[in-house]
Amino acid sequence: MLYRERRPSCALEEFVECAWSLEGPKPVVGYAVPPDGCIDIVYDRATGVRVVGAMTSQQHFAFEAPPVLAGIRFHPGMARPFIGVSAAELTDGSMPLESNWGRELRRRLDDARCMDEASAILLGAFRPSVARPEPIHRAMAALTHANGSSDLDWIAGQANMSPRHFRRRCLEETGLTPKRLSRILRFRFASRLADQSRTPNWPAIAANAGYFDQAHLIRDFREFTGRTPMAVFSNTESAPGS
Repeated sequence: MLYRERRPSCALEEFVECAWSLEGPKPVVGYAVPPDGCIDIVYDRATGVRVVGAMTSQQHFAFEAPPVLAGIRFHPGMARPFIGVSAAELTDGSMPLESNWGRELRRRLDDARCMDEASAILLGAFRPSVARPEPIHRAMAALTHANGSSDLDWIAGQANMSPRHFRRRCLEETGLTPKRLSRILRFRFASRLADQSRTPNWPAIAANAGYFDQAHLIRDFREFTGRTPMAVFSNTESAPGS
């Protein structure tokens, strides 16, 4: 599987983490995608353009034909101004982008010579002028920047909201509760630290990522992937839930 990322322009980087492309030489069964707190717009040559919501745990995808996909990944809480629906409607699911704009976008993507070109088309399709960041978006950005390790009452205060109001808006903007989003962001950061090391030091990673201890980290990995962190990064265990 060949996975590539493309950075957004300066005008989009407040909203968009990256554009990406994924291509493989043969059909795939059980392609694992862990949760990251993000919403993606995904183009598939076979099925068109879909908005894919935030996931609460790892999902597995099957491609009956060799995968040929491109996508754009929004920072947590930053997609709603562009997609126009509550992120809570998309959690652990997806919906086709069937507007006139979505159909025109598909025509342009169908004409792309490769998925790397398609990812560039996706980046160019979004105009930051349509989105005006609100206090809730700035609060989401602060929580993301802290990799989930921040006091949620303080974050709510940054958005001038009560904790209850903040919880409702967080669900609308990300599809996740503040607590689950924080856990997923912390899990994602720990995964990134492990991925950067040839021999992960798990007690150090747990401490750097804001876990109470290594056991706390292992519990989150088991919940989000069905496997221990050691299994995820060493492939010593092959079956989900092991």
